[in-house]
Amino acid sequence: MFFYRIFDLERHTKHKDFCKVILERKLWMKTIPEIQVYVRYCETDASGHVNNTSYFLYMEEARTRFLDFLRKEIGSQDWNFILASTKCDYLAQAYAHQTLTVASKLIRIGTKSFTIEHEMRNSETGVIVARGNAVVVCFDFHKQQSQPISPKLRSILEEFLA
Repeated sequence: MFFYRIFDLERHTKHKDFCKVILERKLWMKTIPEIQVYVRYCETDASGHVNNTSYFLYMEEARTRFLDFLRKEIGSQDWNFILASTKCDYLAQAYAHQTLTVASKLIRIGTKSFTIEHEMRNSETGVIVARGNAVVVCFDFHKQQSQPISPKLRSILEEFLA
């Protein structure tokens, strides 16, 4: 489900030592898989383009797939994440019946939260239509307060840090 981005430097003789260090220390990172979103007519507005709120749904779909993966990896049945902040910048218009590719990457890991960045592009043309991010907080629902990222979760997150 998740892919490794490995630096292919062995073919360059001047970088062989560097490549050896990367492979020995496992200095590669996993990447969050891209998702495809088909834009439905109901996600557009009176202007005919995708409504601004729909982009948050596209980011949510990509983000929740990743969070569900994390939940399973740490062996938890509980959903211990809340969304603290989200934003989206609109760069181009998208329309009904287009397919958008949502690429996500982990860009920051804090004490109790981490940030996921999303880029949405037209799958056919490659044009970036929007960029956004979300700050996800680890949360204890019984105590109703944020909690530090567990060592196990941090270790998994660090594999995805861009």
